Amino acid sequence: MSTLVVSQIGPASSVQDGGRFGAQRYGLTPSGAMDKLSLAAANSLVGNDLMAAAIEIGPFGATFVAKSGAVRVALSGAPRPAEVAKRPVEMNTSVTLNEGEKLTLGFARGGSFSYLAIAGGIAGEPMFNSLSVNARAGLGSPYPRPLQSGDEFEVTPASQAPEMQIELPKTSGAIRVVMGPQDDEFSDEMKALFLDSDWKVSATSDRMGYRLEGPVIRHLHGHNIVSDGTVEGSIQVPGNGSPIVLMSDRGTSGGYPKIATVITADYGRLAQTPAGTPFRFKAVSMAEAQAELRRYKDLLRSLPGRVTELVSSEFNVDALLTANVAGHAVSATDVGTWPGAAPD
Repeated sequence: MSTLVVSQIGPASSVQDGGRFGAQRYGLTPSGAMDKLSLAAANSLVGNDLMAAAIEIGPFGATFVAKSGAVRVALSGAPRPAEVAKRPVEMNTSVTLNEGEKLTLGFARGGSFSYLAIAGGIAGEPMFNSLSVNARAGLGSPYPRPLQSGDEFEVTPASQAPEMQIELPKTSGAIRVVMGPQDDEFSDEMKALFLDSDWKVSATSDRMGYRLEGPVIRHLHGHNIVSDGTVEGSIQVPGNGSPIVLMSDRGTSGGYPKIATVITADYGRLAQTPAGTPFRFKAVSMAEAQAELRRYKDLLRSLPGRVTELVSSEFNVDALLTANVAGHAVSATDVGTWPGAAPD
């Protein structure tokens, strides 16, 4: 076995897979990757199952070192500077770390979470059929907490397979929501304010919930309701009128009115929205949300077929030094050497 060592890592980084399901009736949250499309893309690049466990890396940088053999990894998600042995590594590609080599990742740019998949997957003891970490509940494996310096992963030694790349479709625009299930707790004026305003994710947000900064959304009949079930993307409005989007580590039930719900196809885009970046919501029908979900599922299934061999663009200094980059050299003072000059 080879070993991948966490040399340095920031907060909000942990092992996450597709999530744990079937136990919400016991109050156990699913957890799982905040951006499942990026998780699946990274896993596709190294031949893993789409929802296999990977390292979810928060907005800050990280450093990993290959120990006791070579390790093959792939990086997807929020763009960030990356290099191995001072060689740049592109996003949405795989790369092999030879023994002793270091993968250095900078701060995320234009996103919040990147995913580092390891060829052969991450070994651990599943809890309710998942390795996903929920630090508040002490669940997850091999480390039931955020990652820290010195953590090690025993992994499958890297093969001699070529490095791979994948191209993902570009997405943008408003975050789409289905109104409700308690939108009747808000006036038409408040619902219009919710949809027509710019919102920002607060810096105090985490994997449990994204606090939104924007206008105050007032209730018609108070902010308490009989607690009911929540899902990823439920948008609660507590008593202070500042909405909270419930995220992957949310509680399974809540007692605040939910004005809207982020559609599954856009949940990852919301999760990747950096704190302080303005965005808007757009209401769509249930039928539209279901159609987008089908397209999203089709995209996930298509990912292995989108993987192609990486064409190396590494800059070869030795080849440049030996190349005749000037072509046919001429002398500025000898007319006879100029192109098109008449022979003597």
